[in-house]
Amino acid sequence: MNNAKPLRFRNGFVVPLVELPHLDYAEFSESLLAEVAADARIASYFGRPLADGLEIYAILAHDWNGELSLLRTQVNGSFPSLTPLCPQLHLFERELAEQYGVRPDKHPWLKPVRFHKTWIDAADIWGRPHGKHPVPGDMEFYRVDGEEVHEVAVGPVHAGVIEPGHFRFQCHGEEVMHLEISLGYQHRGIEQMLIGGPHPSTIYLLETSAGDTTVGHATAYSQLLESLAGCESPLRAQAIRALALELERLANHVGDIGALAGDVGFLPTASFCGRLRGDYLNLTAELCGSRFGRGLVRPGGVGFDLDGTLPQTFVERLKILKRETRGAIDLCFDAPSVLARFEGTGLVRTDDAEALGMVGVAARGCGLVRDARLHHPFGIWEGGFDTPIIELDGDVFARGNVRRREINASLELINQLLRGLPQGPISQPLGPLAADSLALSLCEGWRGEVVHAAITDAVGRIDRYKIVDPSFHNWSGLSMAMRGQQISDFPLCNKSFNLSYCGFDL
Repeated sequence: MNNAKPLRFRNGFVVPLVELPHLDYAEFSESLLAEVAADARIASYFGRPLADGLEIYAILAHDWNGELSLLRTQVNGSFPSLTPLCPQLHLFERELAEQYGVRPDKHPWLKPVRFHKTWIDAADIWGRPHGKHPVPGDMEFYRVDGEEVHEVAVGPVHAGVIEPGHFRFQCHGEEVMHLEISLGYQHRGIEQMLIGGPHPSTIYLLETSAGDTTVGHATAYSQLLESLAGCESPLRAQAIRALALELERLANHVGDIGALAGDVGFLPTASFCGRLRGDYLNLTAELCGSRFGRGLVRPGGVGFDLDGTLPQTFVERLKILKRETRGAIDLCFDAPSVLARFEGTGLVRTDDAEALGMVGVAARGCGLVRDARLHHPFGIWEGGFDTPIIELDGDVFARGNVRRREINASLELINQLLRGLPQGPISQPLGPLAADSLALSLCEGWRGEVVHAAITDAVGRIDRYKIVDPSFHNWSGLSMAMRGQQISDFPLCNKSFNLSYCGFDL
């Protein structure tokens, strides 16, 4: 029996590398599976190349204990895949294979994730000739054989202003038997560009990790650097960050509900929510000059303050927006024709959501209470957060209703923040970063949990930086939601998840 104990810590904690337990792969596997069996989930899982192999770091979240645990091991060449026993690892293990040329043996569906250039050097893994340039999407897809079974391919180029992604449906008549999603068409190499930093450009790269989650990713990065520097941002800065996160949540949730209404042809809500989304974005622009919050969150604090009469302006505008938002959204959710399309469509069961490691809105719509503000609070949320919102049915209605209820909660949270805005400075300088250490930062973005991890070298520069956008956990949930559905329900199911392509294609 393995008696190795994983290291336990909390969000924002910094761990010297010499204090991290180093397990052989058998101990690592046994410990990880034991943690998952004890209700932990995979928050991050990544590799770090060494001269004599590849280190693997597993960071697991114990939500109801408010703790995180860390396991470390080293592999060379190949190692037994854990995906058959822990499905939420399936993309993480594929990512390791793609990035470092190692092979998780008996992985059930080993193929590239983002079509890294490393594919050229690991041709024996993918079965491609050495030196052949990787072509995104050029791979085998799962196929269902049988009479009257047909295949429908959608994308990667889509209509309108949308990022690329390929969807391959296996259908019998109109019923979807299986959906496989292939992304990676816009791999930007952000994690590689962060090595050796922080650079002057680092914060700008992090703000564009997923553009609709600018504040979420910038906050996760800033918290991480503050932890490594051993400092804490001022209370006023923490409140402004929290306010900006809730504005980001409002703009995206209102926009998503409008898009859901548009997908079922309910135009009053679709049209009005489009305008309201702009109003919430404009409030962020009044704060920092950018509708998406760029330039606002910075390591050590924030770059802009709520000066003069701006807090009162926010209160007055939000009072109007609250009434208009509720009117537009309630109109949609009270319409029998809308409910007939939302209810029972795109169902994901709770046990499937848990097995896949889903987070955020998609997980809460399946009855899973997962919210970093509640379980892994940092900054101003350490004073308490008691507004977890869940729905139990796991369908389009549940995911939409989580958004509707979170809109009401965010409006109240912003009013609380504005009423109790602390006085004092909005930033402070950072000192040098801790050397030879690992730091982790979790932030609840509007879509779900944003996870940033960094390992520093002997002089405190970034040696490895790992980003996990909530979409990385949740794309498999969309595939699950389409099983047994009509293929015509795909736009509605897709929008009910509204996952990020660029947040995945790092």
